[in-house]
Amino acid sequence: MTTSASSDPVEVLDCLGQRCPLPVIAAARRLPELPIGAVLRVLADDPAAAIDFPAWCRMRGQEFVAALSVDNSPAYDLRRLQ
Repeated sequence: MTTSASSDPVEVLDCLGQRCPLPVIAAARRLPELPIGAVLRVLADDPAAAIDFPAWCRMRGQEFVAALSVDNSPAYDLRRLQ
């Protein structure tokens, strides 16, 4: 489900080098500060992030938009729904 036509991130959160659960904690702190419908891109190279971000979004009622690569770094787009 997409609530906005744009999936361009309004902010990029660099969590490269951080291990679980730090990237999810950082995203959980930052996402509520963004406007509803905004996309937060999180750069995270911890292998657990690929599982953690979709699961966190389901549990918290947010949208997991995409997993992608940005400049050869794993990235995750999360949309604030509430």
